[in-house]
Amino acid sequence: MASGRDAVRLTDDEVQELLRENLKVQVASIGPDGSPHLTTLFYVLDEGRIAFWTYGASQKIRNLERDPRVSVLVEDGTDYFELRGVSITGRAEIVRDRDRIFEIGSAVATRMLDAESFEALGDFGRQTVEKQATKRVGVIVHAEHVATWDHRKMT
Repeated sequence: MASGRDAVRLTDDEVQELLRENLKVQVASIGPDGSPHLTTLFYVLDEGRIAFWTYGASQKIRNLERDPRVSVLVEDGTDYFELRGVSITGRAEIVRDRDRIFEIGSAVATRMLDAESFEALGDFGRQTVEKQATKRVGVIVHAEHVATWDHRKMT
């Protein structure tokens, strides 16, 4: 018989499904005084890894430049027996290549607006992402430890 934790653990396919179904990730970096700095961002999957873009001068980027350790959480559900999530601890790779930033930003914008493709956002969408990409960096989370749960498996 599986232990409680094993009974609610997500399979690799279930993890990818949960990550594809959700839009927002909570991102924790380590602040200058050692305390957690927590934010929520829209994300995409980049070769199965969580990726997002954010302003290059943001506190989270200053934190990750100093210490690349990061924790991220994607979760959903309302009541206890619906809760499921993926918590990833790892290292943040800061992406400064403009083409890659544009690629990540385009994917995030497409996903945020639930568009069929980036091209469906039209010239305004492209211009907006191009302008934003000059101020932003991309971040790719490289997992070192993954914890998962799906309380729907308890019923």
